[in-house]
Amino acid sequence: MLTILDAFTTDQGDRSVWQPVQALGPAIIHDRTPADQVIARCQGATAVLTNKALLPAAVITALPQLRYVGVMATGTNVVDLAACRAQGIVVSNVPGYSTASVAQLVVALILHFTNDVAGHAQRVRTGTWESCADFSFFTKPLHELAGKRLLIIGAGAIGRAVARIAEALGMTVVLGQVPGSTSTGRMPLAEAIPQADIISLHCPLTEATRHLVDREFLARCKGQAILINTGRGPLIDEAALVEALAAGHLAGVGLDVLSTEPPNQGHPLLRADAPWHDRLAVTPHVAWGTVEARQRLVSEVVANLAAFQRGEVRNRAN
Repeated sequence: MLTILDAFTTDQGDRSVWQPVQALGPAIIHDRTPADQVIARCQGATAVLTNKALLPAAVITALPQLRYVGVMATGTNVVDLAACRAQGIVVSNVPGYSTASVAQLVVALILHFTNDVAGHAQRVRTGTWESCADFSFFTKPLHELAGKRLLIIGAGAIGRAVARIAEALGMTVVLGQVPGSTSTGRMPLAEAIPQADIISLHCPLTEATRHLVDREFLARCKGQAILINTGRGPLIDEAALVEALAAGHLAGVGLDVLSTEPPNQGHPLLRADAPWHDRLAVTPHVAWGTVEARQRLVSEVVANLAAFQRGEVRNRAN
């Protein structure tokens, strides 16, 4: 028997998405599963699919019948891999399914600050253009991306996809050295940050990269730089970012991730009355979730599960 612990983020209410999974055997599907119900809902299941529902060691050891965990994401931090290995449980993940989607949102966030499409459209809707004495008006100075310098921190599949789009737009791309990484041919951040017009974060979250963007990092940035984070929320020290924005530093900050998701009420970055609110755009962790990416995700989840049933190794994470 198969249990899906948190199907909704992937299917968005369309249960027909899971028909290929159900074709492999009986499945119980839950939209969401609170932490205190994970063990109960997994009882009797030999296979479990999870996206964000946690499977720590205490849960794994309470499920002696479990033989397979399919992570419906690229990151596997939601599962205790060592506990699964000790219990003979295969864990698989889905790498690379959202590369194009995330890169697309990165560019959309950059364009949000350089072209202000939504701002101009809103002003037209409220009659500003009709009452304008000139044939055009501008909500803010607009800037070309051609000739701008983009610093990418984390040159994996997504970072390189962003680089290809940026180069097509005429930008100069610089790959920055990720703290703790042994990759070569990267520019040291102390040198790269002050030169960057736009900075996009794509590095993994490790102890070396947690709060990578801190007060010192932000102080090195150009005053009119644009900062984009579609990686992991804790890459940024949010208190330091609030201070920088309040001081008038940075022309724009685009975030698809926060340290706590969903954020707590009253999160200082999300104050609608903040004087810098027009220099900040926060989207609710949607970069990964285009229709096409979610279709690829389900296809890969099915392929991983089918491979396990055949005794084959596919995208094994442990």
